[in-house]
Amino acid sequence: MIELTNVTKTYAGGVQALGGINLTIDGGMFGLVGPNGAGKTTLMRILAGLLRPTTGQACVFGHDLATMRGKLAAKALLGYLPQELGFYPMLTGREFLDYVAILKGVTDGNIRRRQIDELLEQVRLTDVANRRLKTYSGGMKRRIGIAQALLGEPKLLIVDEPTVGLDPEERVRFRNLLSDMAGRCTVILSTHIIEDISHSCTDLAVISSGRVVFRGAPRDLIEAARGHVWTITTQGETPNNGLSVVSTLNMVGSVQYRVLGQPSPAYQAMAVEPSLEDAYIYLMRQRAGAN
Repeated sequence: MIELTNVTKTYAGGVQALGGINLTIDGGMFGLVGPNGAGKTTLMRILAGLLRPTTGQACVFGHDLATMRGKLAAKALLGYLPQELGFYPMLTGREFLDYVAILKGVTDGNIRRRQIDELLEQVRLTDVANRRLKTYSGGMKRRIGIAQALLGEPKLLIVDEPTVGLDPEERVRFRNLLSDMAGRCTVILSTHIIEDISHSCTDLAVISSGRVVFRGAPRDLIEAARGHVWTITTQGETPNNGLSVVSTLNMVGSVQYRVLGQPSPAYQAMAVEPSLEDAYIYLMRQRAGAN
């Protein structure tokens, strides 16, 4: 279990990144979603033991991250893929994974080679494992980053914006890999790509301006938006009167808009089933209106 109690983080200059986070995360796949700058990366770095909260307590499997003993014990159970992973460009992919495995305490050479071979196969980098990292594409570097996070068979896997730089096929493959891992360890997936959450997570939190604004199952977030998502077809004029346009589909002689809000009867709008993306945008819109 991961527990965050009244966690705040204020950087130099008085910039508050987190304003009192309370979260309990059990096993399986947990999604943390929110706009850029919401505080997701700060929260992930605190859980990874890389940042100390200004106030509050963070515990990972009973280990208090405020103590050195607790931080070291938690790190021994952790696999972490940050947004920006530092590489040694002159190392090959295999050499890089071998180096990280040793740092993680996988000292048995046979076990290390077996893990590395299996992970290279999982992320489809076996054919380029002996090429230097400086020759890897952005997507290949992202995949080698995924592999290093999985070394050592972690009990907690934290991935921060993991599908950035991956093509659609790679994104699907990576989501499936995370789903498989969630059967063996706790996975925290932080992203602003709602599609990644909708296909992977049964539990999520939405964070905005350093605070949790929703916590629950994706279906609960979708239910809150039911009755507020519509399609409107016009000859080209954009619907207004306080409506938020989610998407636009140009058709022969007309334009179909997917909107959020309560349209006027004059639009002859048709109610549609909300997606998780609709529900997320609706939540953000409601909060913006409340503020």
